[in-house]
This record gives sequence, C-alpha cells and structure tokens, in this order.
Amino acid sequence: MSGNTFGVTFKVTTFGESHGTALGCVIDGCPGGLEIEVSDIEKELIRRRPGGVFGSRNEADKPEIVSGVFQGKTLGTPITIIIQNTNHDSSEYDSLKNIYRPGHADFGWDAKYGFRDYRGGGRSSGRETVSRVAAGAIAKKLLALYGISINAKSFSALSADEAHSLGDSSGGIIRCEAAGVRAGLGQPVFDKLDARLAAAILSIGGCKAIEFGAGFASAKMLGSENNDAPDIDGKITSNNCGGILGGISTGQPVVFNAAFKPTPSISLLQRALDINGNVKEIQIRGRHDTSIVQRAAPVVEAMTALVFVDFLLMSRNDKV
Repeated sequence: MSGNTFGVTFKVTTFGESHGTALGCVIDGCPGGLEIEVSDIEKELIRRRPGGVFGSRNEADKPEIVSGVFQGKTLGTPITIIIQNTNHDSSEYDSLKNIYRPGHADFGWDAKYGFRDYRGGGRSSGRETVSRVAAGAIAKKLLALYGISINAKSFSALSADEAHSLGDSSGGIIRCEAAGVRAGLGQPVFDKLDARLAAAILSIGGCKAIEFGAGFASAKMLGSENNDAPDIDGKITSNNCGGILGGISTGQPVVFNAAFKPTPSISLLQRALDINGNVKEIQIRGRHDTSIVQRAAPVVEAMTALVFVDFLLMSRNDKV
C-alpha cells in the first residue's frame, strides 16, 4: 500500500499495526544539529495516553531512537523511532473477524485489498497515531527555534462518565492555534498552507471536518464584516481568515477547528453485516475510548507541526 509518507522536504513515513509487534516512524530531511532526547518524544506520547478515559488499554509507549541521533543531536540522516506494543489482547476480536463493524473502515479495507488485519483495525486503528506524535515531537523542537508554538484544546459533546453510563460514545471539536508564525509560508496554487493543513488534519482517523478562522460562519457574513481590516491605529484585531489568505500565512495566529466523530466501538447492541452480507447483532467488547478528542489533541498538534516545519524548510528557496 502507498500513502504512508507525509511531507515534501521534512518527510515522515509511519509504520505498524494496532496489534502488531511495534509501531514507529522514519523522518527524512531533519537538519543536523537539533538537540533531541528520548524524553522530548515521550513527553508528547504521554499526552496521547488514555489516562482515565473509560475502556482504554494502558500502553507504556516507550520510544526508542534507533538511528539519526548521536550524543543528543540529530545527524541530518534519517531518524527512526520505534514504539513497542506491550499491552494488547487480540482475542477480543476473534468473534468479529468475519464482521464489518459499523462506523469502522473494515468493509472499505476488505474491498480495497481483499484482506485485512481484523485485530483492532490494524493500520486503520487510532493506535497508528502514536507514530505521528513521535515525529511531531521532533518537528515541535525545530519549530521552537523559529518561535512557533502550537496548542490544541478539545471539547467533547459528553463527558467520559456520561458516555460510559450510556454504553455509548461522543464526538467533539479540537481547536488549534499556531502562534509565532511569520508571514509568507505556503506554496500557491495547489499547495496552499490551509490546503496542506486540511489534508494533514483530515488524515487523522475520525476527523470529518475542518474550518479556518470564522469558517462556515463566514458564509453568512458581509464582506465588510469578514475582512480583517486595520483600525485607525493600524492594528488588525480580528482574525476571520484564520491567519491565512491566498494560501499564505499573514503573520497572525493560524487558527482552525477540527470536528471528530464519536468513537465507533461502543458496548451497545448494534446491527452489522458479515462478509457474506448477512445481518448480525453484535456487541463490541474490549478496551475502547468513549471519546477520542482528548487523545487526538496532541495528534492534531503533531500534524500541524509537520506542515509548518515542511513549509519553513521549503521557504529557504523563496527569496534570493
């Protein structure tokens, strides 16, 4: 399969399945001399851990840097990070191996490849995002040298307690802001900053929509309301454009909202189709989050960081 590599100059390839031996990433294009420690990566992975969310497995997620770093600094060569899977129970999925779970990618995966890893979704599982967060930790370290910081906050439709008591799950919104972004990042016409960010965020499992700045609300505005015009003192206080115009950063904070659907694995009784087209009643067991938005926030930050690092490195060729 293709589609496992993201980026042009700062390239990240992720690998591994939900219930496989290990997951990880290879980063190609990171400049040499960047100070990086395992603790920098682990700090981000801890934020992605389930914590107190009901039904989640407790993965240790201990990253191991196996190439590209020497004496605490990047060499400029490919960086490989591996995270071992140490806590998974594949037996929970034996009863579902011939059933397409509602809301999951099971059917599409079978239709495309004719074969799939039914243990937790394999490559389509949210477990895959651990590799993205590991790569994003290095991207964040590099962005810090340019004064860029990224912060994402999650807002769930229901609390974990409420969803758990119903045997159900809930969706939510992640609001992300990148501060310190200088003007001029982006590669029009077909590689605009907002277009690349949209592709990056929508590549995260469960993400169904994204809007920048005023987003959909701008469709109901007048031009005089929507334009981010300066006041009499020359200050621009509004940011309806979300920090991007013409696909290029304006120097204002880049702000967007991303919508995530409810976790499809729920404990309520559901109808599903099996591989022969028969309707079955199923109850999904195992350890599943009642909401993914809390754990997805560091994933959103990681993908945003990968986009900005890529454009920063490309921007070296923008001017003489």
